[in-house]
Amino acid sequence: MFSIGEQPANTAFINAADATDFRKLYDATVQMLIKIAYRIVGDEEAAEDLVHDSLIKANEKALVFPTMNDAKFWLIRVVKNASLNYVKRKNRERKAYQKALYEDHRSAPSGETTVLTAETIARAREALNQLPANLREVLILREYGDLNYKEIGKVLGITEGNVKVRVFRARERLTKLLGGEDVFLPE
Repeated sequence: MFSIGEQPANTAFINAADATDFRKLYDATVQMLIKIAYRIVGDEEAAEDLVHDSLIKANEKALVFPTMNDAKFWLIRVVKNASLNYVKRKNRERKAYQKALYEDHRSAPSGETTVLTAETIARAREALNQLPANLREVLILREYGDLNYKEIGKVLGITEGNVKVRVFRARERLTKLLGGEDVFLPE
């Protein structure tokens, strides 16, 4: 590809800025370029726009090609790159749209849910406080302290087996105190 000033005399160059040469270039390439663009973008209207933009670019830049084949190869490369960029841009737009549309699926808890959760927590604390100290402390260390049975045994100075028995008994008593049926557990 050459600019106008570099054009050697007595050769048949294709000047994209010349109306006659541009018509020849257009007629020789437009259908092929649209097929290429369409294969990439999958949208006939977009493919035509991309091809026309590429041809206009060659015309506006007043590009001069040594042969028609050189012009075709340059246009194929430009159309291919423009089509790939179009697809990338559309994918980014689609992802941004989906993100904006579906971004926050969380729902704010209703007033009723908030009240029921608070009531359940209060009832659980009240029931926990009704347990004997030896059962309450193992359950607190297990459930709230995230300690395993062995660690609880070391903290309290009792055997691991004794810890397991106390945790089991504490849970049994809590279940009886809470009644199980009318306890609200939020999702």
